Amino acid sequence: MSEFLPGEIGQDPEPNEPKPVALDALHRRLGGRMVAFAGFSLPLHYKPGIMAEHRHCREHAALFDVSHMGQVVVEGPAAAAAEALERLVPADLAGLASGRQVYTALLDEAGGILDDLIVARLGDRLFLVVNAARRSPDLAHLTERLPERLRPRLLEDRALLALQGPGAAAVMQGLAPETAALPFMSIAEMSLGGITARVSRSGYTGEDGFEISVAADRAEALATRLLGEPGVLPAGLGARDSLRLEAGLPLYGQDIDELTTPVEAGLSWIIARRRRTVWDFPGAAAIRDHLENGPPRHRVGLRPDGRAPARAQTPVVAADGTAAGTVTSGGFGPSVETPIAMGYVRRDLAAPGTKLFLTVRGRNLPGTVTSLPFVAHRYARRR
Repeated sequence: MSEFLPGEIGQDPEPNEPKPVALDALHRRLGGRMVAFAGFSLPLHYKPGIMAEHRHCREHAALFDVSHMGQVVVEGPAAAAAEALERLVPADLAGLASGRQVYTALLDEAGGILDDLIVARLGDRLFLVVNAARRSPDLAHLTERLPERLRPRLLEDRALLALQGPGAAAVMQGLAPETAALPFMSIAEMSLGGITARVSRSGYTGEDGFEISVAADRAEALATRLLGEPGVLPAGLGARDSLRLEAGLPLYGQDIDELTTPVEAGLSWIIARRRRTVWDFPGAAAIRDHLENGPPRHRVGLRPDGRAPARAQTPVVAADGTAAGTVTSGGFGPSVETPIAMGYVRRDLAAPGTKLFLTVRGRNLPGTVTSLPFVAHRYARRR
């Protein structure tokens, strides 16, 4: 899960002075180009630049600071919290075992996505990771709808790091050998070189990797330790965006929002099998209709011809000149060495191979609908 709000990175729509994250001083010492994003000051990139950081993550290991994301604990027994939270999402939370986590979405009554989030069960507690710009709305939504004995609480005193790439596993095993036994979407508490952390095998780059929740006052010590390992370099928001785009992963506020159902977004798989037998989650009627009859539009991959990238909000035009849809994310894919994009097109134009036009700077440039992802995922699945 990751989100960049509409517009260019660094053009933060929030008027207040951005907050520094726990690693602010470290980012500046490392030469990070700091930008305002979702109310926080974060590095867009470091001296090597976005392309180099992107490629390093694909080939080795990159460390991202994602402390702007909201970390939330639901106060109260996990079983009761799971039962109550299930009324707001389409996941099977009752069946979520301790040490496991699931990607899901808060839904409204029309089936729209209020936020995408991670729900983890660790012992007798539920932990959530929500998008930065949705922290306050999500907390209000949960507080209003969960029973009073199950209070969501934002963990303000924690940082969140993401070590991503094919070299991440070896680095983590050097600090904590038990990470070798963690499959994708599992979570455990452990000591990393003497620093207590909550470690999950997850991320939003398409690569194998780990997300590490750590006390804010220990974050710099842990980040410095990780960056001292061979093959690990820091990476900023720019590389995180290009990596997730190549991996075909949607961003809240840009590729998915309250006007998008999971079916339109290509996220039908988040609707658990058990929940499809009772249809007892918000927006179930609209989502069921989309599953059975097809939605009016689909999120697809798009490959522009030539070298001109199609950015967010680029109109998509059918071969007959009629409106076909809109690009929601686009840019250059360093790993595939070509412009790539994703967006929504009419159902009749969503098949891979369909030829379309992308209106870039007033010119209709040819492009092709393609399957997602552009770069295959390399998660550490269970064998």
